Amino acid sequence: MAPLPYAALIRGSIPASFAWPLKFCTGTTLVAWVLSVITGNVSQVDRVWTFLPTIYTAYFALLPLWPQEPPLLFWPYTPETVHPLVGQRYSPRALLMLGLTFLWTCRLSYNTWRRGLFNLHDEDYRWQIVRGKIPNWLFHIFNFVFIAVIQNIILLLLGIPAHIAAFQQPAHLSTSDYVLGALAVADLVMEFVADNQQYSFQTYKHTGGFVTRGLWAWSRHPNFFCEQTFWVIITLFPLLAPETPNLSLTPTSMTPLWPLMPALVLCSLFVSSTRFTESISLSKYPEAYTAYQSRVSMFVPFLTPVWGLVLQLRGKKAQVDEMLFGQGPAKGGKDD
Repeated sequence: MAPLPYAALIRGSIPASFAWPLKFCTGTTLVAWVLSVITGNVSQVDRVWTFLPTIYTAYFALLPLWPQEPPLLFWPYTPETVHPLVGQRYSPRALLMLGLTFLWTCRLSYNTWRRGLFNLHDEDYRWQIVRGKIPNWLFHIFNFVFIAVIQNIILLLLGIPAHIAAFQQPAHLSTSDYVLGALAVADLVMEFVADNQQYSFQTYKHTGGFVTRGLWAWSRHPNFFCEQTFWVIITLFPLLAPETPNLSLTPTSMTPLWPLMPALVLCSLFVSSTRFTESISLSKYPEAYTAYQSRVSMFVPFLTPVWGLVLQLRGKKAQVDEMLFGQGPAKGGKDD
């Protein structure tokens, strides 16, 4: 029997299928905010960032697994109002996406652990700088609205692609699934390499500064570039599937593009966060980091040769290359 169209499966099922995720998101938001107030440490969401998207993805990918009534307060469940086909049959596409996000969790959790950020006493240095720039009452509002509420909502939204894939109900994986799966794995490997290069530099360096070797010679934030790329790839799984109608970019047909919003919101967060991070780096190394910005692209590695060509036309490329990539230890530091 051919699977029903996505539109037929979601009719009346969307509110029910989001009942538990919204409940869980509300709980994690309140717990993170209360802990931040009690401890004075606002990095509580940072500690759960590494696995919350996978929890939401797992919930949607494993809808047939959950009971119809929760045995415990925050236990996942699949309400009986969810379409029976979705509640009884697993989507191979959603399961593949779950496997990829689990690998993402393993990589990010390992990197977070070895940097000591799971320590309950550690707080992201950027929050400390923000705290020092604004009045205390305003920081408390910022902590609740952005750090606790908005960030938790973003983490929930990252599960939406798996929700769509679960309701598409493909009989088997398509060519696009295999291609995107391979790209996602390659992306995670590259991000792992970037993490190791940065960690090695920060661990063994004997002078201050920031890393400019390896992948960091092509992107000022290769780990951030891979992070954004990974979630764009995850978003494309249901969008490029054969079950999805052909997309056209006419003003009257933008509705099918709404699943792109979680990835776009995440990318916007990374852009603003990275600009703030770089402002800190500039204050520490004004000359060197300005040269780094002029020579290496912020995210996209393919743009770095263009920046190099611009510097060459201005007659400054050799000088900047010597400063950043010359003999001796690379200039750079803990600014990501």
